[in-house]
Amino acid sequence: MRILPPGLREHLDSGTTTLCHCWRLQTQGGEVMGFTDHDRGLTFDGVDFEAEAGFTATEIESATGFKVDNLEASGALSSARLNETRILASDFDNAAIDVWLVNWQEVSQRILLRRGNLGEVTHGSLGFTAELRGLAHALNQPQGRIYQYGCDARLGDSRCTVDLEDPAYKAVVTVMSAEENRRFTVTGAESFEEGWFARGTAEFSSGANAGRKGEIKFHREASAESLIELWQPPPFAVLAGAQIILRAGCDKQFGTCKAKFANGVNFRGFPHIPGDDFVLSYATRSDGDNDGES
Repeated sequence: MRILPPGLREHLDSGTTTLCHCWRLQTQGGEVMGFTDHDRGLTFDGVDFEAEAGFTATEIESATGFKVDNLEASGALSSARLNETRILASDFDNAAIDVWLVNWQEVSQRILLRRGNLGEVTHGSLGFTAELRGLAHALNQPQGRIYQYGCDARLGDSRCTVDLEDPAYKAVVTVMSAEENRRFTVTGAESFEEGWFARGTAEFSSGANAGRKGEIKFHREASAESLIELWQPPPFAVLAGAQIILRAGCDKQFGTCKAKFANGVNFRGFPHIPGDDFVLSYATRSDGDNDGES
C-alpha cells in the first residue's frame, strides 16, 4: 500500500485537483530526460520535465505474481529529444523510467506511481507506443547457466577471456561503397580468411553513426576487397570513406573455440553431452551374443 505525502493527501481530499503525470527517462548510456503531459514545464529532483511532449499513459494495471504490469506510454513525436531517428537507433531500448503523479502547482506534492524499464517500442511517422515493464519483469528472465552443447559466454567477456583488441581478431576497414545501408564493400580486411568476422560486431568509428554497433551477418572476400553485411542497417546513411572497426565472431562451438581462438580451456559449453541420436537409440544384440545357443 502506498502512503501519500501529507500535502498530496490534503490536495486530493480537497476535491479540486491540479494533477499531471511526469516521466523521467534514463537511457542505457546515462542520458536523463523528463516529459510531462502538463501544458508548461516542471522541474524537480534536478530534472526538467518538458511540457506538451506528447506523452499520455494508459491505466496502470498491477497483479500479484510475476506477470508484467499492464502500462503503456504513447504520444506524438513532438520532442527534439524523442524522435523517430532515435527510436530507430534503439537509443531508448531498456531505458529506466519513473512515472510520477504530481501536483503541478506545488511539485513537492508528488508520488511515484511506477518504476521499470521500457520494453517493446512501436512507432509510426507521427507517434509511438512504448511498453513499460515493471521491476518484477527481470525475475521472468532465465538466470544461471544452461546445460547445452554450445558455449554460453559472450565472446570477449570475463568468462571467455579472448582479447578482441588483439590484431588477430580486429580490423579497421574503410567503406568503398554501400548497398541498402547494410551491405558494404570495404578495404582493410583482405588478410583475414573469409567468414572470420561473421557473427562478430561492426563498430562505426566515423561519420553520423560513430559509436554505434551492429552484428555482422556474413563476411566474404572478393579479390582485393571484402564484403560485409549487417543484420540491421544503422540509423544514418553510411557514406564512402567511413571507417568501421570489425571484430571477430564465434559460432559457440568447441571446435571453433580451439581452432580459431586457441581458447578451449575456457569453453563454457558441454561439448560431450549425448546428442539426440544417443537419446533415441536402444540396446541391440550382436551376433556374438548367440554363441552357445542351441
